[in-house]
Amino acid sequence: MKVFDTNVQLLKYTVLKEIIKRAYNNTLDDAYIDIAKAISPGPKAKLRCCIYKERAVTQERIKMAMGGDTNNPNVIEVIDIACDECPVDGLFVSPACRGCIVHACQEVCPRDAIDIFDRKAVINQDKCIECGKCIKACPYSAIIAQRRPCVKSCKVKAISIDENKKAVIDNDKCIQCGACVYQCPFGAIADKSYVLDIVDILKKSENNTAYKVYAVVAPAIVSQCRYGRPSQIVTAIKKLGFYEVVEAALGADITLHKEAEEFKEKGLMTTSCCPSFVMYIEKNFPTLQKHISHTPSPMIETARLIKRNDPTAKVIFIGPCSSKKAEFRMEKTGGAIDCVMSFEELQAFVDSFDIDTAQCEDTQLDNASFYGRIFAKSGGIARGISDLAEEMDIDNLKPLVMNGIDECKVALLKLRANRIDANFFEGMACEGGFINGALCITHMNQNVVDVEKYANEAQEKTIHNSLKLYNIGKS
Repeated sequence: MKVFDTNVQLLKYTVLKEIIKRAYNNTLDDAYIDIAKAISPGPKAKLRCCIYKERAVTQERIKMAMGGDTNNPNVIEVIDIACDECPVDGLFVSPACRGCIVHACQEVCPRDAIDIFDRKAVINQDKCIECGKCIKACPYSAIIAQRRPCVKSCKVKAISIDENKKAVIDNDKCIQCGACVYQCPFGAIADKSYVLDIVDILKKSENNTAYKVYAVVAPAIVSQCRYGRPSQIVTAIKKLGFYEVVEAALGADITLHKEAEEFKEKGLMTTSCCPSFVMYIEKNFPTLQKHISHTPSPMIETARLIKRNDPTAKVIFIGPCSSKKAEFRMEKTGGAIDCVMSFEELQAFVDSFDIDTAQCEDTQLDNASFYGRIFAKSGGIARGISDLAEEMDIDNLKPLVMNGIDECKVALLKLRANRIDANFFEGMACEGGFINGALCITHMNQNVVDVEKYANEAQEKTIHNSLKLYNIGKS
């Protein structure tokens, strides 16, 4: 059975697994050379022009697996040496050009960027502004817009191409959603990994005697289990050395309750659970920052609850989002989360321990409500807040679900212009929600079905019944 969507993910996983093994065995000193040779033994290259470049690229992947550039605050980085195979030209004329005499493409070009040579259209890239008018005008559809996958995937236009034809990330625009990481066909854009920090936390706990290490797992994990049931994955996580596994969905219940209370005071609010959505507002709609919910994300709420009960605890979040790797380091989170592990990295951890999840016993989780669990998908927050509105006498709620940055942009533009009737804005950077986070092992339509099924299995069907178990909210 295929575990990962792409071979890029598989290569990334292979590096991570080797790094984790060496970290536990204290044999990281020769990691750069040994791992690169193990992955690319040669003498012929399989992925690049030569074996030397292939190994050099792998060494950069090893660097990312060991934390990346510590001077770069962004969790997303470009691996320069791996970024060299994509075309740069935005618009170009394909062989489908018939050399017609109408020259409609030339006539509509506002910058005189199209010349005719040997009866064929040629685009002057120095003049072209990529307006696309020539594409629409050509009767043969011979003009094609071709952008790099990373540029195309970045909805906030944070990626450009420099004079060396390398991708460059503008940190002032980037919202660290990781879309470019998943879409780059060469794996030339990658997320930093903190697996060495996680290994250090687990080792220093001395089997949870020095302090206890808790794993907070995102609900989306139920759609990522390709070997074994979700309850077996929970057992596998505990076998890695975690004292306890707690659902982030519990934090989602807390977040929903607090956001409902906050909405009663404000009357107009945007959600705060997706760090990339929050960053998008802060960087592109600064006048709307006042509407961002002050309630921490479910990840943070869960960790704070754990640390209130166990002040010495260490908490590691396991989820699908690259932006969570940015969020846990933010000053406003107060150090609630000690580190973040992606689903990709979880797979590497489990396999580095040679744990057969399909053979693990079941460990059931039942920390949260139905609504806490559907937080993982787009529209889940709106459904939860609508249910709470009836219980909390909120009669003016008008929620709007914004699925992906494109929809967020349209709605926020209307909000800024006071031309929208909604007053509660659920925003998620990834289309589909957290279940399609950039660092998921796999992205499929089945993920939505899996999360809905998981939510229906929750023992507590309402948010308040879930919170009463922890003396939160109504008693």
